[in-house]
Amino acid sequence: MKTAALIMAGGCGERFWPRSRRNMPKQFLALTDDKKTMIQLTVDRISPLVRMEDIFVVTNRSYQDLVHRQLPELPEENILCEPVGKNTAPCIGLGAVHMEERYGDAVMMVLPSDHLIKYTSLFVSTLSDACRLAEHGKDLVTVGIAPDCPETGYGYVRFRPDEVQGRAFAVEKFVEKPDLETAKAYLASEQYLWNSGMFVWKVSTILEQLREHLPETYEGLRRIGAAVGTDQEEQVLEREFRLFRSESIDYGVMEKAKDIYTLGGAFGWDDVGSWLAVRRIKRSNEFGNVIGGNVMTVDTKNTIIQGGDKLIAAVGLEDMIVVESDDALLICEQGHAGDIKKVLESLKICNRTEYL
Repeated sequence: MKTAALIMAGGCGERFWPRSRRNMPKQFLALTDDKKTMIQLTVDRISPLVRMEDIFVVTNRSYQDLVHRQLPELPEENILCEPVGKNTAPCIGLGAVHMEERYGDAVMMVLPSDHLIKYTSLFVSTLSDACRLAEHGKDLVTVGIAPDCPETGYGYVRFRPDEVQGRAFAVEKFVEKPDLETAKAYLASEQYLWNSGMFVWKVSTILEQLREHLPETYEGLRRIGAAVGTDQEEQVLEREFRLFRSESIDYGVMEKAKDIYTLGGAFGWDDVGSWLAVRRIKRSNEFGNVIGGNVMTVDTKNTIIQGGDKLIAAVGLEDMIVVESDDALLICEQGHAGDIKKVLESLKICNRTEYL
């Protein structure tokens, strides 16, 4: 059976402001030393499993040209543009009906565009196992991440250690982001994985699940699928997609479905959720500083400074984040990295949209 991939690339990456902007969101930024963007790295790492012509990217219409420029070998018809963001369930459904139209049925990998993977060969091996499991039944397969700390920023998957297929465990339930004490209990139990947002299933399987659990969305997707390749395709997509309820695939399908299995991944996964991730991605110097650009430091420790050509002189800083872009400068205590979104909220309120 054909194996195809759907890469979700419609997010705006607000926690990476001021580098991540409306016209250049996180997935199109190069954050690693090899200078490849996150979406380019996503495509590179799945190349042993799927051909370029079988990769689909779902993105916002305003990012269509960005996708084309950064992935010039991707066929233009494989860039699927949402008229408006409606979360992951409609996004995945849109990819599924296009794959169904082209292949009839296929094994469908669903991957975010803004994650980093340290050990590519282990990642490919895990995805390969997931594809084999998904192909030979109607199981929904998710890739979980073995937790190494009580993280409160991720959803979790509880698995049944006594019910296995190969090295995949049956999923008992999906759970929302926990508080710290609950996360500690999850870690101690050794029966929870982080929900990575990576999935594998057959196109026919996920469409059947959408029909059962999100019937209105399914009917709209069917109308979109019927219009693919016709003169009415854009008109139908515009009409139907805007009517969809905004729904995540986790809440809309995975929390309700049966026959779900999870494969634990230990391949150096990082969801690159904020500027704090730069400390994990890049090497720090002897003072614990992670420096990029034209930077001079004096008595500065454990600080992330990402600049450009302009000299940044940092004196007496500790546990700070300093990020320069062409028209904005972020100065933030690391403990408040999660509050960067509040800056964007204030900019919207003040109608200073040129900085968004």
